[in-house]
Amino acid sequence: MTLKPMADNVLLKQHEAAETTVSGIILASNSKEKPAIYEVVSVGPGTKEVTMTVKTGDKVVVNKFAGSEIKLDGVEYKFVKQDDILAVVLD
Repeated sequence: MTLKPMADNVLLKQHEAAETTVSGIILASNSKEKPAIYEVVSVGPGTKEVTMTVKTGDKVVVNKFAGSEIKLDGVEYKFVKQDDILAVVLD
């Protein structure tokens, strides 16, 4: 199943958390905090008022409580408005 965002909505997928800390300690799966970094899966066409500036494949930082979460085919996604995106991660 494929999801296509409407208007100025953006579909995000959780970016995987690190399995170990900087000091080399291996983290149990239940002790890992979800990172605020997501990968853009799909972008809506925008509106007359909002021109879309993010694109598929971008890594972005969003507010922890922004958007709506959905689970599809065992994968967790998050829908947010483009205005909820705080930054684009530049590598």
